[in-house]
Amino acid sequence: MITIIGCGNLIRKDDGVGPILIRKLWDLGVPSHVRLADGGTAGMDVVFQIGKAEELIIIDACTTGAEPGTVFEIPGEEVEETPLENINLHDFRWNHAIAMGKWLLKNDFPKKVTVYLIEAQDLSYGTGLSPAVDESVNKLAKKIIRKVSGEEIEVSNN
Repeated sequence: MITIIGCGNLIRKDDGVGPILIRKLWDLGVPSHVRLADGGTAGMDVVFQIGKAEELIIIDACTTGAEPGTVFEIPGEEVEETPLENINLHDFRWNHAIAMGKWLLKNDFPKKVTVYLIEAQDLSYGTGLSPAVDESVNKLAKKIIRKVSGEEIEVSNN
């Protein structure tokens, strides 16, 4: 099973990119071996959404200074946040959830974790995505559908 979790805040414009992309995937239709989850803003919920996934995909907004709408595809281990000591639930995010999930689920943690981050343009209060981010959501949704349907061939450097 593949679990796809979209994280973000729907009332902070482009920060809602994760949940909006999950809704788009739902509308496009995903294969039966794919589970979709709205991770919202509660990082601890991400840990519990992983379930029995063999592969985990997380989607969220980012602010790196890149062109708005830029999509970054990152292996989960590169953005995993540890250590988990002295952290409170308010500060607990999906990157902490990866580390906690590995600790909690041990051998049942997904073998592959991919994080897609979309560069935000506007994080002010309100709803809806900026045009560049909306375009990236549409493109990424189609890419993910191809990937989880087995239509996208991964190229290995080995």
